[in-house]
Amino acid sequence: MEDSYRHKGLRNKLVATLKAKGIDNLEVLQAIQVLPRHYFLDKAFEEKAYIDEAFPIGKDQTISQPYTVAYQTSLLNIKKREKVMEIGTGSGYQAAILSMLGARVYTIERHESLHKKASLLLKQIGLRGIRTYFRDGMKGLAEYAPFDKIIVTAGIEELPENLLQQLKVGGILVIPVGRKVLRMKRITHLSEGKYKEEVFDKFKFVPFLPGTVK
Repeated sequence: MEDSYRHKGLRNKLVATLKAKGIDNLEVLQAIQVLPRHYFLDKAFEEKAYIDEAFPIGKDQTISQPYTVAYQTSLLNIKKREKVMEIGTGSGYQAAILSMLGARVYTIERHESLHKKASLLLKQIGLRGIRTYFRDGMKGLAEYAPFDKIIVTAGIEELPENLLQQLKVGGILVIPVGRKVLRMKRITHLSEGKYKEEVFDKFKFVPFLPGTVK
């Protein structure tokens, strides 16, 4: 897999764009500057890999807009060695960013073909600390709970109680919630049964659906 000076130059421009849009987490920006996003896209989209847009990856799913990835990741406030569950592996790009920040990543994908493709790519890139699962994201990963952080990369109408139960006290869940309009929410688990909810900007996401797809 090639990562040329041109690709690196385009990533520098992308980071400048993200800064201009208000992303100020330096560790997140550095991860985006280093990680080749074009690895996670089909060849047809390689020339557009560093435009701040979402692109299709098959199965009616998308690789999120870099701004969205940076925004959600910044809200998580990742610390090294934290155990992070991601719902919606997709291309694997978000999981890779989390790994580069030092997280131990547990990522779930409901589409088997996307799961296999992302799992292989993440191994080829050589990123460690990422475990991939072909599972129903609605159920989370109870056997590995509690998690320090949880990120959901699909939109849902109501907060999923099942995922809240897998969040440790002091932990953070970042998730887009809403019916017609999705607002990014950050849920902090304050104490047993008590949560703090913060509401942020509007975003577009594919829907968070139950079950798995072979």
